[in-house]
Amino acid sequence: MFKVGARPSTNTATMKRIQREIRDLEKEDMGDITLKPAESNVFNWTATIPGPEGSVYEGGVFKLSIVLPSDYPFSSPRVTFETRIYHMNIAPNGSICIDVLKSQWSPALSLFKVMLSISSLLTDPNPHDPLVSAIAQEYLGNRAAHDATAREWTRLYALPPAPPKPSNGKGKAKVQTATPQASSSRTTPSVNGASTARSSTSQSLVLPSVIDVDAPSPRGGRATEPIEIDDDDLEQPPAPTRPPPTRASRSAGRRVTSGSSSTAQPPPPIAGSKRRQQNSDVVDEVGGSSSGSSNTAPSRATRSAKRRALERGDGAPDDAIVID
Repeated sequence: MFKVGARPSTNTATMKRIQREIRDLEKEDMGDITLKPAESNVFNWTATIPGPEGSVYEGGVFKLSIVLPSDYPFSSPRVTFETRIYHMNIAPNGSICIDVLKSQWSPALSLFKVMLSISSLLTDPNPHDPLVSAIAQEYLGNRAAHDATAREWTRLYALPPAPPKPSNGKGKAKVQTATPQASSSRTTPSVNGASTARSSTSQSLVLPSVIDVDAPSPRGGRATEPIEIDDDDLEQPPAPTRPPPTRASRSAGRRVTSGSSSTAQPPPPIAGSKRRQQNSDVVDEVGGSSSGSSNTAPSRATRSAKRRALERGDGAPDDAIVID
């Protein structure tokens, strides 16, 4: 039985409180904040707080260590930064100047609420109660220089390590690109009736330009003689197909065929040529010469006599035409 106003055993109350906070953490939505006890000692905890977005600590991840007193939660926990940070309320040794860990501590507060308060301190520092006075004066007098130094420290000390690149693994053979070779495949029936495709890839061989017939083969025999292939053995391209003949082409073919089979006949004389031949015969009869006479040209008197004989009508036909 406990007396009124008396406190129960410190160890018993502390253990119950720690166990309850562990169960509550499983239900909390902590976001990117991590908080967990050590496996070997529940009085030692570790936590990580990401740099708040929009602050000079954005992108960094800050690690903290927490040590619970033996009379927890009646005494505040001891929280320190293990990651270096440029902050006026955080000492170089990692100790934190925040009211919830000092005068404003209450047993109603939990470790998770303490982590939320520290995250707010990164966004809104307190220059009126600093642990590092030089940083507070720079924050008030030269904010740009303060922010540049805080970002540089975050880049140097708080950036998380880059994730390892996926490796191909040791002992694996490198894939080499091979030149595709001609392959032949055939299908053979298997024992149970299903067809099994078998393929064999032919290897490319570099043959010499001159084959020695007398050279021994690798198997002990003679080399195989080369086989000559003539151009006639090659497959000839098919002859071009002709379009079917039309009526006009068939008529022209018949005319050509009939003309080539018979003896060529001279073309008929023209009417004008016949008349000139007749006139020439009349002139020869009047002049006393025949078609078989000499080729000596007649004189002017002879031609005049022939013309007068034609005008008198001596033996000249009606349709004779005198050509001078």
